[in-house]
Amino acid sequence: MIRDKLPELAAFATVAQERSFTRAALRLGMSQSALSHSMRGLEKRLGVQLLARTTRSVSPTAAGAALLQELAPALERIERSVAETRKQREKPAGRIRVIVPRLVAQMVILPKLASFARTYPEIVLEVTTSNDPVDLVAAEYDAGIQLGEFIQRDMIAVRVTKEMRLAIVGSADYFESNPIPRHPQDLKDHSCIGFRFSNGLYRWEFEKGRKLVTVSPQGHASFDDPELVIQAVEAGLGIGSSMEEPLAHKISSGHLVQVLKDWCPVFPGYFLYYPSRRNQPTALSALINTLRYTD
Repeated sequence: MIRDKLPELAAFATVAQERSFTRAALRLGMSQSALSHSMRGLEKRLGVQLLARTTRSVSPTAAGAALLQELAPALERIERSVAETRKQREKPAGRIRVIVPRLVAQMVILPKLASFARTYPEIVLEVTTSNDPVDLVAAEYDAGIQLGEFIQRDMIAVRVTKEMRLAIVGSADYFESNPIPRHPQDLKDHSCIGFRFSNGLYRWEFEKGRKLVTVSPQGHASFDDPELVIQAVEAGLGIGSSMEEPLAHKISSGHLVQVLKDWCPVFPGYFLYYPSRRNQPTALSALINTLRYTD
């Protein structure tokens, strides 16, 4: 394959440009004999003489000159690309692809995005929203954000939110005609609006002391978007769940009624995760440092 011959082709271009094995060997950091041997091997494999040699000079043959005319611009493009790649190690730049739940994009990324863009103007952040855990490597993402329980153990995880709590809520109008549940089992008598992953409904997990109760919400509708769940709750369709923090204002104002709070323990929250620290792009390091949660 041509990629296997690339070092030899680059060496040939250097010899042809320098018109000297001695100068080319110094430029390439190799011995003159090794370079000469490499050129003879390249000519043998190609089946054509590329360099005319005398005891005092070296010059490309007609075939060598034709090859050099095509090869030199290609090698220059490769050198520019390599230089640009090295810049990303020295200065945060380039494209970073991340996949996060939509709620997290609103809670974690958007509040810091303007400042991040001003500080790192050469980074392009490409955000995809999805509620489902994904294989970052297979899907070609640099990082993701997800609840700690969904992150695989071989990932490196960095906290990006404080501890959180699930809130079970209904509208004030809904509870005017329906009793407030006092125990998770009471939810079977209510219309519960489900939040749906691609592989099924998110089950509501409750805990009080040593008692653990899991409820699969059953009701008139389910959504794969947490905002739509809350909009359905506000419309009086039933009881739904979301993270407590984004609903704090609506709960404190009485617009939404939070129930079963004593059955909803805190959990670690969301983490940014990525596969490896080895040769980590400086752009990703900049994003991690920006989003990292600190007390």
